[in-house]
Amino acid sequence: MSDHASASAPLPHSASGAPFAASSVPSPGVPHQAAAGPGEQRLVLVVEDEPTIADAVAARLRAEGFATAVATDGPSAVALAERQRPDIVVLDVMLPGLDGLEVCRRIHNVHPAVPVLMLTARDDETDLLVGLAVGADDYMTKPFSMRELVARVHVLLRRMERAQAAARREAPETVRLAGLSVDRTQRRVHLDGAEIHLTPTEFDLLMCLATRPRAVLSREQLLAEVWDWVDASGTRTVDSHIKALRRKLGAEWIRTVHGVGYALETPGDLGTGPAGTAGSAGSGVVP
Repeated sequence: MSDHASASAPLPHSASGAPFAASSVPSPGVPHQAAAGPGEQRLVLVVEDEPTIADAVAARLRAEGFATAVATDGPSAVALAERQRPDIVVLDVMLPGLDGLEVCRRIHNVHPAVPVLMLTARDDETDLLVGLAVGADDYMTKPFSMRELVARVHVLLRRMERAQAAARREAPETVRLAGLSVDRTQRRVHLDGAEIHLTPTEFDLLMCLATRPRAVLSREQLLAEVWDWVDASGTRTVDSHIKALRRKLGAEWIRTVHGVGYALETPGDLGTGPAGTAGSAGSGVVP
């Protein structure tokens, strides 16, 4: 049985029209907490206009212990996300009413930290980079494995939990590299005094590179530390997020070591002489 929601419905409803039990989704008007406690269910908002796919994804997630809500168009998804505060959103790109990119923008305007896993029927790099720019944390191309989808949902939630735990226990710490400032506690990035808005995944990737400036980190190492993946199946995801970071910071900040991985360097480091020396002297971790 699937969970479908509309913007006007007080609770997500089943295909038969009967409202779901309160255990399936949080009650409207009661904010859903980002970090579930022991025994609490995480709420996944599935946004998909194809009923067969929506039903299958929601059923599999419920079998894995998640609470689910399903929206079948863009406006319903935005309204339901604002009302129910999901822990994570599984979002199709092609939707009626509003497309997935606009839905992602609007959800993050209200809940900027919620992870978004985008589903797309097109394996097109330009579309992917646009999706990442509006705040998507990961993507999957149809057709996809249900097992992999569930695994990626778990990974995104674990990363969010780790980030929240680190912010609670870490002393305020800022990494500075020349004109770049990365504040771990506030999760804010400034370049030459101007704030750069990053998605949660982009921030985690930049923090991973910035804490080891000039060190070359392999794609597999970045997958393990940022995405919590232990195999190399997602190296294209790393490459896509690196490209998104370069678009926001400037291509000169991240050096590619072909066949190996990436390194964060000041623009001066890429040259020779005094510029490189000055860049080397201007970096550090500031408590």
